[in-house]
Amino acid sequence: MVAKLIIVGILCALTSLASHMGRAVFHDGVRPIMPEYVEGRMKRGEMASVAFGLSAGFVFSMGFAFTLASKLLNPWLLFLPTDILGVVAPRKWIAVVLGAAWGVGVTVAFDALNTVFGMLPINFLNSLSALSSPVLAGFALFPVLAIFYQFGKVKGIIALILELIVRQLAAMKYVTIHGTPITPEALEMFVGVILLVAFAIAKDVKANKDKTADAEEGESLFEVRTKRIVKSIPLMMVIGGLVSLIANLQWLSGSEVDFQALHTIYQTHNTSQLGTVAFADLIRGLAFIPLIVTTALASGVYGVVGLTLVYPIGFYLAPVIFGEGLMGHIAAFVMGALWLAIEMIVLRGIGKSLERFPSLREASDSIRNAMNNVLEYALLIGSALASLSMTHTPKDPQNFFAFGIFVALYGINEAIGRPVIRLAAAPLAAIITGVLVNIFYVAHLM
Repeated sequence: MVAKLIIVGILCALTSLASHMGRAVFHDGVRPIMPEYVEGRMKRGEMASVAFGLSAGFVFSMGFAFTLASKLLNPWLLFLPTDILGVVAPRKWIAVVLGAAWGVGVTVAFDALNTVFGMLPINFLNSLSALSSPVLAGFALFPVLAIFYQFGKVKGIIALILELIVRQLAAMKYVTIHGTPITPEALEMFVGVILLVAFAIAKDVKANKDKTADAEEGESLFEVRTKRIVKSIPLMMVIGGLVSLIANLQWLSGSEVDFQALHTIYQTHNTSQLGTVAFADLIRGLAFIPLIVTTALASGVYGVVGLTLVYPIGFYLAPVIFGEGLMGHIAAFVMGALWLAIEMIVLRGIGKSLERFPSLREASDSIRNAMNNVLEYALLIGSALASLSMTHTPKDPQNFFAFGIFVALYGINEAIGRPVIRLAAAPLAAIITGVLVNIFYVAHLM
């Protein structure tokens, strides 16, 4: 516990410092505005107000809900507040202190909450394991939805049929590597992404557009602020190493894709799905490359977790190559640090490549929209299953009380204008349902 507090505290101290110096922030919406603050055109209070307005809802919804549901810290909970704290702090040392205090405080608070919830008469935290059951199966189909968005019905239907056929071949163990069956969801995602990229490149090749002039103009635009990113490499290497390390130590979930799946894997010690989760995180990271790269080059401000690939490096790649234990932890830190440095060095090259393939940039938008949609559906169904299992038991198969509360909470969020985004609304409703069920139980109303 002490090691956890120290490592998380140091990490949050450094991300707060990075925000204070205008070197890196977590929120993609804050990044393009940071130059206004760094270059003196926006006052500290104004920048802090903008950062708070953009981030507060995500901290409460995704940060709070995903951590309670999975018992794992997550980037929204740790790094969105340090974006704000770094800007608020008038001095570097104050930013460091505030960031460290947040990291330690939030870790203690959520460990205590999990302990308290685990002592309740109806342990709804066990029911929350059902959250992850439909997530990977649903997420594997996001390329199909993205193809429908960008390339229309015909290509979308072709992609759907091919994905489903390939998935079933893998499920029937007809597709293997050196005799080892490939996880159906991983192969399904791979095929879908390959089709999406192929459609995008084919469209650009057919259009045969000359982008030389635009590329040169973009190069001159990015030149000045790119130097700031290069200067940030030493600080960002330490941050990247620590992020990879706490993922390796099984304290952190990286994304909305993996938060509940990793919790289930860690609880059951069933690592057979770990590769699929890592692959899903990898694909998610690739989808966000155009957004992160272009905003970073234009603003000179990087993301505190880079292209987000330090997550699967920590929880999957490092232990697979170097094993678990001390060597795995050291390897996770070193690999995460080196990877973030490589990202920042090749950033301009990635930006130039994106200029040559505009359809790939458009595909990134389609992919993110598709991911959000399939995850909303999957988390809604998973949360409904979780709430259903709280009171619907073999001894009482007609008890849908918890499910009724869940539906009411989710519906209220929709009716009052969706103050909690749909991605987090269902898990948060399931958590609140568990608390209310316990209150009714204690009041002898169940």
